[in-house]
Amino acid sequence: MTGTPTAGQPAAPAQPVEPGRPAPAPGHDEEPSRWNQVVRDIMSGPVIISILAVVLALIVGAVLIALTDPQVQHAAGYFFARPGDTFSAIWNSVSNAYVSMFQGAIYNFRRPTFSAGIRPLTETLNFATPLIVSGLGVALAFRVGLFNIGGQGQILIAAAAAAWVGFSFNLPPVVHLVLAVVAGIVGGAIWAGIVGLLKARTGAHEVIVTIMLNYIAFYLISYLLRTKGLLQAPGSNNPKAPAVHPNAVFPPLFGDQYNLTWAFVVVIAATVFVWWLIDRSSLGFRFRAVGENPNAARVAGINVKNIYVSAMLIAGGLVGIAGASQALGVFPQGISSGVDAGIGFDAITVALLGRSRPWGVFIAGLLFGALKAGGYTIQAANDIPIDIVLILQSLIVLFVAAPPLVRAIFRLPTPGSAPRRQGPIVTKEVEAK
Repeated sequence: MTGTPTAGQPAAPAQPVEPGRPAPAPGHDEEPSRWNQVVRDIMSGPVIISILAVVLALIVGAVLIALTDPQVQHAAGYFFARPGDTFSAIWNSVSNAYVSMFQGAIYNFRRPTFSAGIRPLTETLNFATPLIVSGLGVALAFRVGLFNIGGQGQILIAAAAAAWVGFSFNLPPVVHLVLAVVAGIVGGAIWAGIVGLLKARTGAHEVIVTIMLNYIAFYLISYLLRTKGLLQAPGSNNPKAPAVHPNAVFPPLFGDQYNLTWAFVVVIAATVFVWWLIDRSSLGFRFRAVGENPNAARVAGINVKNIYVSAMLIAGGLVGIAGASQALGVFPQGISSGVDAGIGFDAITVALLGRSRPWGVFIAGLLFGALKAGGYTIQAANDIPIDIVLILQSLIVLFVAAPPLVRAIFRLPTPGSAPRRQGPIVTKEVEAK
């Protein structure tokens, strides 16, 4: 008879326990397998949260598209008589909208040739070019614990500096372009370096300083564009700069039939540089240490003030590449005060979605470039307001910024939590004894 050993009977030998591994509690199962733990880590990680945030945004966007569609509204008027018409109208509305977005952002299979059909993908990359590199600038500041929302001002100053070098000199092709890009990088770095310097020397909050510098940059560039002899084109009364010399214009990457330029290659190089800087260099280690805990970094001998200045200089230089790409690639015919095109604020969204990781920012920039490129096709093909795309972007930010909400909707495990284990199974026989 099995059960509790009686007097005189030897107790059953204890199960061996692996060295360094705690023994399981009485009546409980063993620890979960390594495979189960890996699956839990993946499902609770930031990558899955970002992907599911996009999925949720697309679902909510589909609901909004259906609600604003006139055909759906008409079919809903007699829903109880013929409910199939309403569901059919909803399906047609949502599917046509997202198919149009795919055709406007990735590939248009209605075009007669492959070169014509692939043009939407090049437009996505073109829109993503400034978003990625400006997002890298914001993400780098995030890793140091700084909130850089001065992308608008940094892009404006960088674009003005790059454009001035572009139309003021007549240099050889490659040299002229390189000098113009360097001028944009220096302009953005100086404008952001002011923020880092004030933060380090006076303790001024970077959010307030960057907001004020955005206004200063906007009105300064507007003044320069309206003043003859400065940035205003000669013989013109419009607030617009002269056209950039052809030698300083970013050449097309795949031919004149596409708008994508070599600026995208520069952005790829910038992404690799930021990855190496943050994850492989000693300066990046100091950046991350200050971002995690500036007090502990100070005790460890890191000059936190110099780190703030260095981080903002590099971040501003990265955003400056976006300004140079706008001036030398998108608006070579002459910049205006709207050359930033809202990229400075969209960069914050890209950095958040990319979790401030270089390659995450790269992918997030591609996503938002696709939303921008496909948004115009949605509006043209389906008469859907372009505001739907802006709502999608806002919803993505909302869900990315609220991981507990995403976990609650999809019932994902919380990071660091142990899996639930079944309690002890007590049989009636044991209870009787």
